[in-house]
Amino acid sequence: DDDYIRNDGPQHRAEMRLIDKAFAHIPKTHRVLDVPCGGGRVTIHLAKKGYRISSADLSDNMIEIARQAIADNQLDCTVEHQDVEKLTLGDRSFDTVVSFRLFHHFPSPDIRQRVVKELCRVAAQHVVLSYFNPQSWTSMRRKLRAARGGRKSDKHATPLREVAGYFEKVGFRLVKN
Repeated sequence: DDDYIRNDGPQHRAEMRLIDKAFAHIPKTHRVLDVPCGGGRVTIHLAKKGYRISSADLSDNMIEIARQAIADNQLDCTVEHQDVEKLTLGDRSFDTVVSFRLFHHFPSPDIRQRVVKELCRVAAQHVVLSYFNPQSWTSMRRKLRAARGGRKSDKHATPLREVAGYFEKVGFRLVKN
């Protein structure tokens, strides 16, 4: 799917600006894990900014796409097979973990809590997580479309208070939304 590897266009640029904003206060000396990495867009973006980054994904197809994209960009980043719910990585093995465009796929609070727990276990300092807020314009538009009989969204929006609660339960705190 081209959406996983596309690195042009307004949506990609907007997403990378969001990543840059989230990483504005994270030192470039940090060892970063991008999980799941998909086609490697975030990995490549952060590696080009000077971060020491490794990547992981559950999908063998995405791993191959990411590896090829990283090689095409002449970057030195590892990509390995990992399940974000059961990471085989050691506690605090990365300074920062980034999980972009994943959280909205989890349909239940139990899964979301399990994933946050794993991300925080592996992160020594920071977890950067994207999520869909139910009060956002996009979420409201999806609800309206479904209410009018249109296609129901398969994205699961999560209020900020709920997201913050997942992190608090494992000893992390929200620094910035």
